[in-house]
Amino acid sequence: MSGADDLARRRLRLGMVGGGEGAYIGGIHRFATRLDNAFELVAGAFDVRAERGHAFAESIFVARDRSYDDFTAMVEGEKNRPDRIDAVAICTPNHTHFPIAKAFLEAGFDVICEKPMTTTLDDAIALHELAKATNRFVGVTYTYCGYPMIHQAQAMVARGDLGAIRVVQVEYPLEWMASAIEAQGNAQAAWRTDPKLSGRGGSVGDIGTHAYHLAGFVTGLKAQSLCADLATFVPGRLLDDNAHVMIRYEGGARGLLWSSQVAIGCSNGLRLRVFGEKGSLSWWQEEPNTLSYTRLSGAPEIIKRGREDLDPSAKVRTRTPPGHPEGYIAAFANLYAGFAEAIRARRETRAPSEIGMNVPTSADGLKGVAFVDAVVDSHEAKGCWLTPRFV
Repeated sequence: MSGADDLARRRLRLGMVGGGEGAYIGGIHRFATRLDNAFELVAGAFDVRAERGHAFAESIFVARDRSYDDFTAMVEGEKNRPDRIDAVAICTPNHTHFPIAKAFLEAGFDVICEKPMTTTLDDAIALHELAKATNRFVGVTYTYCGYPMIHQAQAMVARGDLGAIRVVQVEYPLEWMASAIEAQGNAQAAWRTDPKLSGRGGSVGDIGTHAYHLAGFVTGLKAQSLCADLATFVPGRLLDDNAHVMIRYEGGARGLLWSSQVAIGCSNGLRLRVFGEKGSLSWWQEEPNTLSYTRLSGAPEIIKRGREDLDPSAKVRTRTPPGHPEGYIAAFANLYAGFAEAIRARRETRAPSEIGMNVPTSADGLKGVAFVDAVVDSHEAKGCWLTPRFV
């Protein structure tokens, strides 16, 4: 394995599993790696159909001898190379995350994994423990904590600008699965609605986990218990496509979470509102460059990305001057910049710089899977209040 001196003189070498031709999220990962030039994509097993994967590898200039038939061949092919990959990005359906991540961790590679981290809580626990046992970094792509104004909101809550938090409302409505598109050949919808491939949660596992992570990231609150009501509105669908969850947080705060794949008119409507005893904050993913802040008995203030008085955690994730919109790809790139710095710092046995701090890891992935488990358990118990095992 390359040492710290060698690492300091080059980009991190990245491999990718999945994310080939026609895979939306694979392209997003590749875009994100390029913004800071911190990673170089040098290897991959891009498709379950090997020849299709090899053709894709050639199209993005990955060498033929580093284009692999599958992830097991990739582990074997990479682990003893002097120029082996440093990390692997897992961009595959949910049910494959655990075996792929496990194989790469056991071979000594760092891992960047799509969410949810696994489809079962037992697998999430095992993967988190394996990351600790192997001393490898596992980053989980909870994209929305990459936005500068989310870090600004977190900093404001932490320094007490809102006072004690009373109410947290988070929602993530989409419309793209409002009809049975999985029966019409939509591959992305097909695996998301199959419990064998997606896990126990439908909308709550796909997007509800994003909402849950965002609420906890900004407020720092831990869920003490939750009560869930799941619905499946599209006939024949095996998993929920709408979820309402009430949450009781530590310290007495109350939360409401709504995730939906059938909310017609909503493109990507992730929204967070936090209400405290002294003020409130509001952020909407479709208008991500502003944060609304209101003090008790005061006029609303719009805090814009790019201001000089922003918290350092927000400044370091700001990429364009004020007035120029900045969004999803930049937020994803902020995650990759953070992952790169966290990997380098760990290998060089030093503290990470600001960008490498507070990035989502296997601990966050474990909390997300535990949340899905508790939500489904609560619903199946007819709305019984339950406590997630990991918060």
